[in-house]
Amino acid sequence: MTNIKETQQVLENSSRRRFIVDTAVVGGGLMIGLATIPNLAMAQSKGAYNPNTIMNAGDPEVNAWVNIKPDDTVVVRIARSEMGQGTRTGLAQLVAEELECDWKKVITESPTPGQSVARKRAWGEMSTGGSRGIRISEDYVRRGAAAARVMLLQAAANTWNVPVSELKVDKSIITHVPSGRKTSYGKMSEAASKITPPDPKSITLKDPKTWKVAGKPLARLDTANKVNGTKVFGVDLQLPGMLCAAVKACPVFGGKIVSYDESKVKNLRGVKGVVKVNDGTVAVVADTFWRAKIALEALPIVWDEGKGANTSSSDIDKMLRDGLAEEGDFWQRKEGDALGSIQNSAKKIEAVYSTPYRSHANMEPMNATVRITADRAEAWVPTQNGEASHATLAEATGLPLEKCEIYKLDPGTGLGRRGGTQEYVTQAAAIGKAFPGVPIKMMWSREEDMTHDFYHPVAMAKMSAGLDSAGNITGMHIKVAGQSINATVSPMAIKNNKDVRQLQGFYAEAGDAQLGYKFPSLLTEYVMKNTHVPVGPWRGVNTNQNGLFMECFMNECAIAAKKDPLAFRQALMQDFPKHLGVLNAAAKKANWGSPTPAGVHRGIAQFMGYASYSACVAEVSVKGNIVHINRLVFALNSGHVVNPYLVREQIEGSVVMALGAIFNPEITVENGRIKQTNFDSYPLLKLASTPKVESVLVPTNDFWGGVGEPTICVVGPAIINAISTSIGRPLRNFPLYKEGLTLA
Repeated sequence: MTNIKETQQVLENSSRRRFIVDTAVVGGGLMIGLATIPNLAMAQSKGAYNPNTIMNAGDPEVNAWVNIKPDDTVVVRIARSEMGQGTRTGLAQLVAEELECDWKKVITESPTPGQSVARKRAWGEMSTGGSRGIRISEDYVRRGAAAARVMLLQAAANTWNVPVSELKVDKSIITHVPSGRKTSYGKMSEAASKITPPDPKSITLKDPKTWKVAGKPLARLDTANKVNGTKVFGVDLQLPGMLCAAVKACPVFGGKIVSYDESKVKNLRGVKGVVKVNDGTVAVVADTFWRAKIALEALPIVWDEGKGANTSSSDIDKMLRDGLAEEGDFWQRKEGDALGSIQNSAKKIEAVYSTPYRSHANMEPMNATVRITADRAEAWVPTQNGEASHATLAEATGLPLEKCEIYKLDPGTGLGRRGGTQEYVTQAAAIGKAFPGVPIKMMWSREEDMTHDFYHPVAMAKMSAGLDSAGNITGMHIKVAGQSINATVSPMAIKNNKDVRQLQGFYAEAGDAQLGYKFPSLLTEYVMKNTHVPVGPWRGVNTNQNGLFMECFMNECAIAAKKDPLAFRQALMQDFPKHLGVLNAAAKKANWGSPTPAGVHRGIAQFMGYASYSACVAEVSVKGNIVHINRLVFALNSGHVVNPYLVREQIEGSVVMALGAIFNPEITVENGRIKQTNFDSYPLLKLASTPKVESVLVPTNDFWGGVGEPTICVVGPAIINAISTSIGRPLRNFPLYKEGLTLA
């Protein structure tokens, strides 16, 4: 981590391209040096910052995080993006807790990246991804709120000329205990804004055991306008004089434009022009999106499809299988002689599993609206990473950061797609430059969105283990061949042709994605096999496939050892109490070991990702080739729980995504092209197929973990293990239609 001054120097001295590189994604988010606690005193300094650019700026600003109106309305500034995961509500709860304000009068607003830069990055990191929205910012957000509380109390003490120690506050009402005098935050906010802020590091934060607002299942703050239809997403945005743009990229990734004939469409109704966006993309601009789209479809384009045109899914599959057979020193963990132990064991188990490309299939296609002049660039962007969008706009226009601004819109889902991959902002800017001063809304069609995604990467794993005569594991060998996300979005993270990120969930270190088993010997390897198809973070990123590989294989090992799958795991987890804790909690909640109804079978899985521990028990029945999922029981330890209602929502959301990935058709490649173009060929899970979901939260209150992504990696293996028990054979090829199975 660097301090605020160092970060500001990076922003001032680095080139725009270097800044974009320095803001590389990790788990779909941004990674850039910033102070652990943003300097709130510096944040208050007006300098070049214009306070009128902040919403509600007419009311006194206590500090960067809190703005209080005379009627005691508390405006909490949230830098992270909200895309349905509840981050905005959770962070607001933490602020309200330390501030001791009235939750019923809390509203939120989002500072812009430009405002943050002007105030020396007062709000710190703005990215939202990798289940990091709360866990990475909770400390400085809470300290900012606590500092505001201290300032408000000091303002009241100064007004009454009494010691601060004689004051107490509850729900925004300050009381002088000896005299009974009362005042409110709204009345004290202006005076408080003039007080020198305390050092946030000196403040003792509340013990979570005493929380009154945080930790409670409060209703979300971002629901009403979604329900009544008044919420404006990027695709809804309307600006005076706005034109619309439709884009088309080469159908084969890496291909280029040879030529196009603008004369064929320039006289069509509403068409304003054709723009070459880059070497592989062209756009049509018109007075409506529909007219732009129709004209673009009629535009004759000649493509040079490049080398990728010779690639199909069968080629990619062969490449991965060849990778598993390659020799070489690609190991990540090498503990003992795993290969020798396995070879000399009484019994050897081996399995090869494969997972496919998956599309994000965001309900809102990629879009951005820009207005660009010679000395100013503005963009309205549904983004997971406001700072990355800001840097991208500056890079695309050639303007300095201070002359660019991003107005963040809540994305209609993100799932990692709208984080570090900002090519849609670059495209919009290229089109906007061709129409100076005119607002241009660039929007992808559903077909463009699905065929030009940054997909969840393909992967294949060869799992090998040895068992002694008593059925105990002697050695474990994990070898993964697959496509690297970092190779697409963050190449500088790859060292010596190794990308340890792809082995997420197999780490030895405690913290983010630790493997929760102790084997007598262990070898983990990764063989990087990249294709022309770009990949990126997709909810759960690499714990998706790695959890599937590990937990399905553990079940096969338990069966080979003739042991109960729960007991088999427990024996290997004694050194990992948190992993074991969620496993036992899920098993207890699901009554593991008790009889099930006729035809119903159970499966179990546990894994760690995003600093949280999760486990799942599935109860399924199989009739013919139809799978009925009767019940899913989860246990999650995320350390602290800011809002249990939101956590349970996220668990349920992970179920929907995971089931779709396990059962529904995947993304495939034919002659370099993505075959699936819309929801008819790439269907999403239907409500009727979602099972009963139960969850037990077992926070240990000693760390901060994520909740949006951890549980997705245990859904699949728990269900697959239950199905395998039901049908009497292992399942190794996904989606499961390849195994002749469909979801009821």
